[in-house]
Amino acid sequence: MSEFSRLALVVSDAPGAREAAETDFRDVADWVPLDEADAVVVLGGDGFMLQTLHAMLDSGRIIPAYGLNLGTVGFLMNRNRNPETLIKRIGKAKPHHIAPLRMCAVTQDGETHTICAINEVSLLRETRQTAKLEVTVDDKVRIPELVCDGVLVATPAGSTAYNLSADGPILPLDSNLLALTPISPFRPRRWHGAILPDRSRISLRVLEEHKRPVSVVADQRELRDVAQVDLEIARDSELTLLFDPGHALDERIVAEQFVV
Repeated sequence: MSEFSRLALVVSDAPGAREAAETDFRDVADWVPLDEADAVVVLGGDGFMLQTLHAMLDSGRIIPAYGLNLGTVGFLMNRNRNPETLIKRIGKAKPHHIAPLRMCAVTQDGETHTICAINEVSLLRETRQTAKLEVTVDDKVRIPELVCDGVLVATPAGSTAYNLSADGPILPLDSNLLALTPISPFRPRRWHGAILPDRSRISLRVLEEHKRPVSVVADQRELRDVAQVDLEIARDSELTLLFDPGHALDERIVAEQFVV
């Protein structure tokens, strides 16, 4: 048996995942409740993996997660094959540690919300009016007025998601970097984003907030009508993903750069 003696199984609501849980995985381990486990097996896709990781962040009890892909892309997951070898595979899995972004967002009415994001935090215009944002890094204003549809900050784990679609850079998992990427920028015309050390503190202030309202999305959670968003890495909330040898997240990030 692997070093994890108590395994929990969590399953997405997708019919394929539910069926696999009942027919293929029900008897491969003596499953325990999540709050008693020292590792969790996640059946589903990337979205459900993010939900599971966020639930652990919210509860304050973080344990390693081994995903089996029953979704579409499965970037955060392992291949779903040979259920009877699951325990052996978990025993040989390689851990990869991910530190999420901690977002502190202040809304127009003065409310403060603190949320963690594993992939990215995105600021997006709410109306036909372009957003106007002041970009500050480490207490220094870098762009007094960024006119755009939005801007995002991505971790290495999230750099191949929305960030890549917005023409942002792919970041190796161990790079200790963040991608600051504009979304459809209008001014400054020549600014295409920045790569920053992950120790950076990033502040994004909404200019003309009532005329040009902006929402913020931390992975799958949205807040509307924000006035300012402050971001930094949450080193006290590190997550652990388990991957089969040869299918690790860092290799997938490298391979993604050669997709044509």
